[in-house]
Amino acid sequence: MTGRQEEPKSDFQAIADRVEIEALRGEFTDAAMMRDRTRLASLFTPDGALRMPNIPAELVGREEIRAGGERLQAQWDVFVQTTHSGTIQLDGDTATGRAYIQELARTLDGRQGLNYAIYHDRCQRTPNGWRFTERVYEVRYLDTTPLAGSAPEATVTASSPGGTMTTPIPATMFADPAPAQLLERAATALTAHGFTVEILDDAAAARARIEDLIPEGASVFTAASETLRLSGIDEAINTSGRYQAVKPHVLAMDRVTGADDIRRLLASPDVVVGSVAALTATGSLVVASASGSQLPAYAGGAARAIWIVGAQKVVPDLDTALRRLEDHALPLESARAQVAYGQPSAINRLLVLNAEPHPGRGTVLLLREAIGF
Repeated sequence: MTGRQEEPKSDFQAIADRVEIEALRGEFTDAAMMRDRTRLASLFTPDGALRMPNIPAELVGREEIRAGGERLQAQWDVFVQTTHSGTIQLDGDTATGRAYIQELARTLDGRQGLNYAIYHDRCQRTPNGWRFTERVYEVRYLDTTPLAGSAPEATVTASSPGGTMTTPIPATMFADPAPAQLLERAATALTAHGFTVEILDDAAAARARIEDLIPEGASVFTAASETLRLSGIDEAINTSGRYQAVKPHVLAMDRVTGADDIRRLLASPDVVVGSVAALTATGSLVVASASGSQLPAYAGGAARAIWIVGAQKVVPDLDTALRRLEDHALPLESARAQVAYGQPSAINRLLVLNAEPHPGRGTVLLLREAIGF
C-alpha cells in the first residue's frame, strides 16, 4: 500500500518540474519582450550560456548575458517573439529539451524579417527553482521580406490592488541615440543625394564647426529649434555680432506693417541654420512646422542651409520618421509651445527633403549624441 502511494508522488514531482520549466521559458520571452535584461540574465545559472551562432553571439555568465542583451535590444525598432511548447526530458535535477520560436523583427539600421527557430535547452534545478545552464538558438527559416506593419502607440490596462492601471507603451525608443552603423548609413545616403555630411561627437563640436562654415558678415536666420537653443548655437549666432542676424531684426519689426519685409527676410537669407524632426537612413530630411516660417529657406530660398541633427532623430525609413514626428516630437513641442505662446503646436506644414540638387548648398552636421526633440 505504501509503495502505491510513492508512485503518484514521483509523478506529481515530474509534472511540477515540467510546469516550472515551461514557466521558465515563458519568463525568458517576457523578459526579452519587456527589454528587462537583468531579469533575463537571472533566469540562467551563474555560469549559464546563451549561444546564438546565427547572429553571431556567445554570452557566458549572467553579466555577459545582461550586457549582450542590452547591445542587441538597443538595435531594435520592432521585436516580437512567440514561444511554442516543445520537449522536456527530465533526469533528476537536470533536464534537456527544445522550445520552438517564431519572431519578427526590424532593427534601427533597416534589417528586418520573420524567422522560425529552435532553442536547444539545458536546465538545472537550483535552490531558487529551475534555471537555464545553456540555451542554443538555431534558426530554421528566415524571410527578410520588408515588414508591412509598424508598432503603433498603444496602452496596456492591468489590474492592481488599487484598481486598474493604464500604461502608455512608446512606439519606439525615439529618445535614444541611434547606433553608429545607422548614423553611417544615413550619412552615406545623404552624401549620395547631394548633401554634405559631417558626423561630429556632440553639440560643442557642432557649435565650433558652425563658425567655420558661415562667413563673417553673412545674413543668417536661425530657425526655431530646441537643438539650436540647447547647443547654444542660436545665442552664439544672434548675439556674437559676427553676422547679420535675421531673427533679432525680425523680432524688432512690427508684425502687421512689416509683414511683407519679414516674409522676405526669413525666406531668403544667405544662410539658414536649423534642425529636423527626423532623418531617415535612406537619406531624407523630415521637417514639420506650425507656421511654415522656416520652410522656404530650407527648401531653396536660402543660399546655404545647415541642419544640426541629434543621433536620436535617425530612423530607418520615412514611415518611422512620420511616427517619430507624431508620437514623440509633436507632444514635446506642443508642451513647449503651450508654455511659450499659450497654445499647442501642430503639424500644419510638412517638408521632406529627399535630395539637394545644388551640391554644396545643404550641410548636415550629424551628432553622435542625442539633443533636442
